[in-house]
Amino acid sequence: MAAASVEVETRGAVALVTLNRPQSANTLNLQMAMDLLAAAMTCARNAAVRAVILTGAGRHFCFGGDLRGMASRPGAGSDYVRELTTYLHAAISHFVRMDAPVIAAVNGTAAGAGVGLVAMADLALCGSSSGFNLAYTSVGLTPDAGTSFLLPRIVGVKRAMQLLLLNHALPAAEALTWGLVNEVVSDEQLPGRALEIAEQLARGARGAFGATKRLLAHSLGAFESHMVLESQTIAAHAVSAEATEGISAFLEKRKPQFPDKGRG
Repeated sequence: MAAASVEVETRGAVALVTLNRPQSANTLNLQMAMDLLAAAMTCARNAAVRAVILTGAGRHFCFGGDLRGMASRPGAGSDYVRELTTYLHAAISHFVRMDAPVIAAVNGTAAGAGVGLVAMADLALCGSSSGFNLAYTSVGLTPDAGTSFLLPRIVGVKRAMQLLLLNHALPAAEALTWGLVNEVVSDEQLPGRALEIAEQLARGARGAFGATKRLLAHSLGAFESHMVLESQTIAAHAVSAEATEGISAFLEKRKPQFPDKGRG
């Protein structure tokens, strides 16, 4: 039996949610998005879970969306991306609104939607060798996973544009300065430090934490409706000439030659 693409392990009052496609750098395909929603719902329903750690199996946290999976569905890419992002965004909503605080423990690289999973977490820490890259527009796609909503609120509009339009690679130290993560530790210390913070939170007032999280979620206003717009937009661009060329170039390890007319 194949391993689940997202694993949930409980360690006392802490749930460890692990993205588990290490052979693909934990890229998000449809099954992983569905499994992530199931994991979020499991954590939200279980009153014994008082803190959640989200991390990635293997060397990297998450390389973003599964471009190879998208490219394998010519003509149906829009429907595939719309379905994938619908599950992914539902998972994010559950993590944002559940009582248990969510800690992103970023090992290696977080790219694309992987950055969205970091941004949506209540707290985030990363290893000293970690890096962050949005990478959407470099392959002719638009942001998803709440990144176009959360990043301007975390790092400011101009820096968000730097990340989204110039695909500025953000090393760990800069991610800390910009406010994307709360703490940088050595790569070896990352799992232990994340568990230490989670256990501290697990001893706290779960109900008050949850109410506080929902107050902050309410302050975000149109977050969920904005993610619907993200889903619609990336699904439309997934079948554009730009994305067709951008994804092909990425998979073929060459520089893209974007057409003059982006939506042709």
